[in-house]
Amino acid sequence: MGILAVPSLILSKKPEAKELLDKITPYQGWIGVVFCFWGVWGIISCILNLSYLTSFPVYWIIWLLVSIVEAGLGFIMGYSLIAKHVLSKNPTSAEKGEQLLAKLLPLQGTLGLVAIILGVVQIVASIIWKVG
Repeated sequence: MGILAVPSLILSKKPEAKELLDKITPYQGWIGVVFCFWGVWGIISCILNLSYLTSFPVYWIIWLLVSIVEAGLGFIMGYSLIAKHVLSKNPTSAEKGEQLLAKLLPLQGTLGLVAIILGVVQIVASIIWKVG
């Protein structure tokens, strides 16, 4: 998700990635919707599993941060589909969705970089906790 959020950064480092990004771009909206709901579910799961905060605080914090970034980037990338299928039924919801998008859009690049970093941290942390 982070790579889709910051394509210019990726292309500056790896120009050969353009072909792959071009293949994924048509599905960006659906990928965004899936990650938005996955992130929201992750936030809900974190809240339902607050007991992990006392046993595995670092794991729980990483889990929550990943879920928040997933939900935010997913909303940005899937906004057109979310607006069309969910928010269009209620004008108040549509307006609030546009306001949220306006707040999140300037953060897209930062959220993308944070997503990449958190992804690496989460993978490393998962390996450490499985080995230890």
